[in-house]
Amino acid sequence: MCYGYGPRNYYTKEERVEMLKDYKEQLEKEAKGVAERIKELEKAA
Repeated sequence: MCYGYGPRNYYTKEERVEMLKDYKEQLEKEAKGVAERIKELEKAA
């Protein structure tokens, strides 16, 4: 729970690994969405 002091400054190694895995997953989803959009635009051209 946050009491108005802002985000934490120090994370455990396990927490950092999990955050990076989540970030990687989001980037992969974004890249997939971009690729799909490119295909749609190429078909429409």
